[in-house]
Amino acid sequence: MLIVIILLTFLTVFVLLYLALHALIPVNGTVEMRLKALDSLMSGRTDIDDELAKPFAQRILSPLKGDVAVLFAKITPKAVRATIEQKLLMAGGLGKLTSDEFLSIMGFLAVALPVIAGALSIFAGMPGNKIVGFTLMAFLFSQLLPMLLLNHKIAARKKSIQKDLADVLDLLTVSVEAGLGFDGALAKLAEKMKGALVDEFNRVLQEIRMGVPRRDALVAMGTRCDVPDLSLFTTSLVQADQLGVSIGNVLRVQSASMREKRRQRAEERAMKAPIKMLLPLVLFIFPSLFVVLLGPAIIQMFTNLLK
Repeated sequence: MLIVIILLTFLTVFVLLYLALHALIPVNGTVEMRLKALDSLMSGRTDIDDELAKPFAQRILSPLKGDVAVLFAKITPKAVRATIEQKLLMAGGLGKLTSDEFLSIMGFLAVALPVIAGALSIFAGMPGNKIVGFTLMAFLFSQLLPMLLLNHKIAARKKSIQKDLADVLDLLTVSVEAGLGFDGALAKLAEKMKGALVDEFNRVLQEIRMGVPRRDALVAMGTRCDVPDLSLFTTSLVQADQLGVSIGNVLRVQSASMREKRRQRAEERAMKAPIKMLLPLVLFIFPSLFVVLLGPAIIQMFTNLLK
């Protein structure tokens, strides 16, 4: 009974206070005034509209991709990250991906492809050993595919650098002999030619303008490209700079040497061509010739034997 009296007293006091506050304070007016104040504050802001106007990928996926990349960067060994960074430099970049983003893509594929392969194997009703085998194969494929693409781009870039090296050295030689300095020759090269090697020389020029010593920029380019002829050329330029030898003479000698090496490589490919043609010749052309030449004779021989 005492508890009921206390509850009734509390409810009575609460109702009386609520009615008094509701009668004395204009709640509706205060709420309306606050809403109007918020509308006035928000009406002049454009950052929210600008943020909402951005694409979904830029608003949501880009920050999420950055967080995932940071996570994979923390759990990846430093040696692996250094190797990936070096390969990306040698490839000239892969779709503007950083090393952390490349590692995050590898991690995503390492999870997604085995899950998909395992789910498809289960739905197909395969036994357990085949499910495990397909899952492992999907995991290996997820790790090999990005590296194969990266190595393919590195090989293509090296081939392009090797192909353009002689022409680039010719233009540098002509520019230096015409009276330009080495920096001016590099600027003229960037103006007249395009390609992976020209981009590397343009990077060397930018590094020199930023205060990096010429020999350090050239050595870094040779290490970054990892092309033997280009490394030999950069080493010759560094030695000429140290010994005070004329750069024009070095460029002329290196240009002639690169053209001779290119001619030798072309002759080497031409000499390898008959050997490479031997396999398709034996597998595809000789059987067709045998059928055309010996087929009628064999048919006639069997016809005479059956008579």
